[in-house]
Amino acid sequence: MSDDNAAVAGKIDKDIDALYQAHPSEFTASRNALAKTLTGEPAREVRNLKKPTAVPWAVNQVFWKARPIYDRLVERGQALRTAQIASLKGRKADVRTAIDAHRRAVGEAVHRAQQLASEAGLSPDADQLARMFEAVSLAATPSSEAGRFTEVAEPLGFGVLSGVTPVARPAPAADHAGERRKAEQERREKQEAEARLKAASRELERAQERVETARQALQRAEADLHAAERLVEVESAKLKVST
Repeated sequence: MSDDNAAVAGKIDKDIDALYQAHPSEFTASRNALAKTLTGEPAREVRNLKKPTAVPWAVNQVFWKARPIYDRLVERGQALRTAQIASLKGRKADVRTAIDAHRRAVGEAVHRAQQLASEAGLSPDADQLARMFEAVSLAATPSSEAGRFTEVAEPLGFGVLSGVTPVARPAPAADHAGERRKAEQERREKQEAEARLKAASRELERAQERVETARQALQRAEADLHAAERLVEVESAKLKVST
């Protein structure tokens, strides 16, 4: 490409960037006006440019008008991605700290995007903004559409880590020791419960024996009572006859 052609291409790129920095209501007219100044393939490419919806437009504005926030978001996203990959491969990584830093960066980007959108009279959905910032920042490689997004991008979840084989790591020794202590405690508690059951069973047997002994004693006492009553009746009858 000659220097003149490179200069023309550079100017077209800047003009296209300007389209995505302007208010969405101005996009179509500005795009068509730009296409009329061009010929051939560049003109066709410009005419095919899509108008961004509210969410990607707001994300674009952070890229163009709050670049430190956008760059920090991408940096935190890549740091989180790196930490997650290291953890999956069995290497030491502070994933929790990376998650917290990335979450703060997403929140900062969403807040700034809403401010810029509000100034333009737009109200993009905060949840969609957050998801798109997550998707952009966790991508394996920086998006070539940065600043020119037209559609809402969704996070890929663990799909962004595809191709990474998790390493099975043994549980820490402390966990094994804890499991052994728990198992030993459960074994002791079971043995103690069984011993209490046996003792209670023996006490029940002894109580049943005492009940049976008392029942038999009661039966004998009742028999003696009946015999004594009968004797009293007989002697009383004899006394009446003699008188």
